[in-house]
Amino acid sequence: MKTSILIIEDDKAIRNFIKAALDVNEYKCFTAESGEEAIFITTSRKPEIIILDLGLPDIDGVDIIRKIRSWSICPIIVVSARSEDKDKIEALDAGADDYLTKPFSVDELLARIRVAIRKMSYDTSSNKNSAEFINGGLKIDYSSGCVFLDNNEIHLTPIEYKLLCLLAKNAGKVLTHTYILKEVWENPLESDVQSLRVFMATLRKKIERDTAHPKYIQTHIGVGYRLIRIQGDMEE
Repeated sequence: MKTSILIIEDDKAIRNFIKAALDVNEYKCFTAESGEEAIFITTSRKPEIIILDLGLPDIDGVDIIRKIRSWSICPIIVVSARSEDKDKIEALDAGADDYLTKPFSVDELLARIRVAIRKMSYDTSSNKNSAEFINGGLKIDYSSGCVFLDNNEIHLTPIEYKLLCLLAKNAGKVLTHTYILKEVWENPLESDVQSLRVFMATLRKKIERDTAHPKYIQTHIGVGYRLIRIQGDMEE
C-alpha cells in the first residue's frame, strides 16, 4: 500500500515541485495551502507523514506542529526557509521529527521520508522485543543494562548509557540539546550543553569506529543529535 503524505506549503511552485517528486516515487499525496486546511486534512484523511512549511499565511507552522501533536504521532518533516538554529530548535521541541532548510534536493527529501517510514514500521511492528534495541552492530540489552558493539560488550558510564538509550528510543529523530538535557540531567542549566558535548564525544569514541565519519550518532550543529537508523534488521 502506498504511504500517504500531506504536503503543507503555501507556495504553489514549491508545493507542485514536491508533489511531482513524490508522485514519481509512487507516494499518495494530499496538499494544503494553509494551516486551517492542513488541520482539516490531517484529521479527516489521517496522512502517515506530513511535510510542513513553517511560513503559512494563517497559522504559524510551529503552532500547527503543536496542534497535530495533541492527537497524532505521525512523522512531521519541516521544510522551511527559516535557517536560524532557534527556528529549528523551536520546531523540533514542538514535536517535529526532522528539519530541512530550503533550498533542498529531492534526493535529500526522499531520504528523510524513507527514514520516517522506517521509524513507523519500527514503532508499530508486533514482533519487537522491548527488552532489546538492535541497530546494525549496536545492541542495547535493557534488562541487563549492557551495550554491545559487534557482539563485544562495551562499558559506558551511567550518563553515557542514559544518552544512548534516549537516542535509541527516538532513533531517526533529531533531539535538541534542550530536550536531551531535560531527559538526562535532573536540573539542567544552559551551561550543561558543553557537558553534553563532552559526554557525547566520549560515547562516540566507544561506539564509532571512525569518529570523523560517524555511523551511528549524527550531529546537527547548534541543534542537537540523531541516532542514525542502519538499514537491515533492527529490534527494540
